[in-house]
Amino acid sequence: MAKLTEPMKLAIVQALACYDTPSEVAEAVKEQFGVVITRQQVAGYDPTKGSCKGMARKLRDVFDQTRKAFLADVSTIPIAQQAVRLRALQREFERAKMRGNTAMVAQLLEQAAKECGGVLTNRRELTGKGGGPIQQANLSSEEFAEAARRIAAEV
Repeated sequence: MAKLTEPMKLAIVQALACYDTPSEVAEAVKEQFGVVITRQQVAGYDPTKGSCKGMARKLRDVFDQTRKAFLADVSTIPIAQQAVRLRALQREFERAKMRGNTAMVAQLLEQAAKECGGVLTNRRELTGKGGGPIQQANLSSEEFAEAARRIAAEV
């Protein structure tokens, strides 16, 4: 088992707080610090698992703060930005076009159109005139018929 320095421990805890898997974290530590560690050693720094019984209070606090910030602000995640997604689609479009893959080109064009048109969102905006609340009125049948005639006459 490799001896971990404080910066390594912090990097592990922060990566785990951002929902990286132990395998991904072990690979990142190898790339960043040049130290080979096991997935089990990484899992020992995840307070959501039972294997971190001896974890320092400071590291638990770092984990909690990082997790809270991560969940609160998705704008720091590149793929959450429409421009990043469109750029990736553009790269794939160019590759598919060069290879003559017309089916993939069509799919990518459709995906880009959906992305630009806001189809791929769960956002709903229900507002009335001028952005205010939707006006509701209880009308009798006669009042409704009169309002419908006025609207039809305007159009």
